[in-house]
Amino acid sequence: MSMKDASINVLKVLERAGGPISGEAIAEQLGITRSAVWKQVRELRKMGYNISSSRTEGYCLVSTTSRLLPYEIHKKLRTKFIGREIRYFDRTASTTWIAKKLASESDVEKLNGMVIVAEEQTGGVGRLGRSWASPAGGIWTTIVLKPEIPIDHLFMVTMAGSVAVARAIRKEYDIGALIKWPNDIFIGDKKVAGLLLELAAEADTVHYCLLSIGIDANILLDELSPGLKETVTSLQAEIGHEVDRAALLARVLREFEQRYLQLESEEYETIVREWKSLSLTLDHRVHIKTIRKIFEGEAIDIDEHGALIVRKDNGRIERVIAGDCYQI
Repeated sequence: MSMKDASINVLKVLERAGGPISGEAIAEQLGITRSAVWKQVRELRKMGYNISSSRTEGYCLVSTTSRLLPYEIHKKLRTKFIGREIRYFDRTASTTWIAKKLASESDVEKLNGMVIVAEEQTGGVGRLGRSWASPAGGIWTTIVLKPEIPIDHLFMVTMAGSVAVARAIRKEYDIGALIKWPNDIFIGDKKVAGLLLELAAEADTVHYCLLSIGIDANILLDELSPGLKETVTSLQAEIGHEVDRAALLARVLREFEQRYLQLESEEYETIVREWKSLSLTLDHRVHIKTIRKIFEGEAIDIDEHGALIVRKDNGRIERVIAGDCYQI
């Protein structure tokens, strides 16, 4: 579902009015017929806007939509290029798949910063190819990037994204969100968000990278499977009421752009330092499971390539590039 210019124009008049306004007055301001006003009001209602109407007072915008419509996100965005173009979908298999298709068919330079957002994903995929539950009420988004970042530092895009999500949650709701290595955001001992970075590259040339972010914003925990209920939370569950998803996503995009530009300016240590300050993993005992081995120890650091440094119980230092990390 997209918002046509005609619908946006009527919505803007309703917003400026701040109260009841006649269809005739709207029509006069926009140079359209009263019938056209009625048609656009009907479209706005389909998009979730609560608009009252009466013969005596006309139309009144009672409340805005809860959908993640580009218009609502842009009102709060204030970025230079991240999210300036947003593609919106009610329901799709995966925002990552859409982003890949666009990147393979278009000039990626022109797509740089584009955001794909969906109300619901039916085939979301997380790290290591695992299923990513993406029901209505969450924030499911992919950012298309053409990075000016050396290929050996591209992993830091995920770090920048993790910091952005954690900071956004902290600033919007005063909740102590922390980053669990390698790419999850936790509140207490439960996951509330996750990130996934995919890239297309040949040798040292990066064609594009896709940063996908999933946030359990207004997810009803009772509707999740028993297994997920034990490990997942939502922002709505934590603060006791629905959150403004458009405001949160706009904040995430602003926070991410700030740190992404730091990466392009080679301010790597700044990102690493902030990531460490928000780490749930460092200085804790961990259980590590990789493709080849399972072991336990203390997470003591991350290195310049994003690998987790673990001091095993026998005193040896182990460098973990990829795998599952459980705190014990």
